[in-house]
Amino acid sequence: MPKQKSHSGAKKRFKITGSGKVMKQQAGMRHNLELKSSRRTRRLNQDQVVPVVDAKVIRRMIGK
Repeated sequence: MPKQKSHSGAKKRFKITGSGKVMKQQAGMRHNLELKSSRRTRRLNQDQVVPVVDAKVIRRMIGK
């Protein structure tokens, strides 16, 4: 029986914490950073917990 492959795009975008939560990078930190305030860029730079509804699908894509 062949092994199930994990989604390589999901592997790069999400990580699972020790407690089982799925984390993602906040959107909006790629470009136009000069016009964004320092407070906003610090907030955007933090990891964010993925909603439980989406986490189930992501966990299946990663294979955990």
